[in-house]
Amino acid sequence: MAELTDFLIRPADDADGDAIAVLIAAAFAEYEGCVFDRAAEFPELDAIASHFAARGGTIWVAEADGEVIGSFALAPTRDADAPAGGMEIFKVYVARTARRRGVARALFERALTQAQAAGAPEIRLWTDTRFTDAHRFYERCGFHRHGEARECHDLSATWEYSYRLSLNPAAPSRLARIES
Repeated sequence: MAELTDFLIRPADDADGDAIAVLIAAAFAEYEGCVFDRAAEFPELDAIASHFAARGGTIWVAEADGEVIGSFALAPTRDADAPAGGMEIFKVYVARTARRRGVARALFERALTQAQAAGAPEIRLWTDTRFTDAHRFYERCGFHRHGEARECHDLSATWEYSYRLSLNPAAPSRLARIES
């Protein structure tokens, strides 16, 4: 599939919560047993930009033809075992029609640049064990699975894998790995 070249990445605003909800609901619908209940499990979508700003982070959206086709958030991690200054990514969703076309990579590059500028020693994330395409994307970006899966006790009976990416300046560039 050809790379999508005509899209814009911008910081999300609170009004983007509805469009991000559509992305999440569509992604969840692709997997048996994934339940999207906005009120019960995603209340942050009501003021999504404010939510991440309050955490010291940012959420971006990718837009094409005025439609939100992707989202990606970065904030300081709250994991107790994380190194000082560690970051975590959240809300990584891309519309099915825009997948494998460079949108997620561009969003990741924006977050990586911000994490590096902040001096973050690593980036972490948690991802549903069912989301195998996402796992392959994260691994192409240099993330490595870490530890055991955790149970989320949510409506979808989710188990998640942890992934980590070291931002050691002496390590090879992650952006070079993405390009390959």
